[in-house]
Amino acid sequence: MRALIQRVSEAGVTVNGQVVSKIGKGLLIFLGIGQGDDEAQARFLSEKVAHLRIFEDQQGKTNLSLLEVKGEALVVSQFTLYADARGGRRPSFTAAALPEVAGPLVDRFVELLHGQGVPTQTGRFGEHMLVEIHNDGPLTIWLEK
Repeated sequence: MRALIQRVSEAGVTVNGQVVSKIGKGLLIFLGIGQGDDEAQARFLSEKVAHLRIFEDQQGKTNLSLLEVKGEALVVSQFTLYADARGGRRPSFTAAALPEVAGPLVDRFVELLHGQGVPTQTGRFGEHMLVEIHNDGPLTIWLEK
């Protein structure tokens, strides 16, 4: 399981011209599910994301977590995090989990993150989405389990 997280001042997802989710200060989480991933990876990453100290304190140091700043999360499923472009010019996505496996694991990650006390919204699994990102910093971190 892979998560590309971005600290944002705001972010949102639009599908077919309709805003389906929008958050203020918090984290945009692009989540990729790989073959062989299970709930253990979802649990690990949800706990890591909720407690990762990447928000600034009063001294400007990144000492505060998403929970401590009472931030929100927006989770967007993105199988392309498993792209392999080492051979040729067209990426392969064979390392990504099939939709029938990935969908429930994305949902479980969201449940676990929400269970940590993080208000969480999502994009729409399997849909073409327009993602609006106001990356704060910019601060972007790659997590993998």
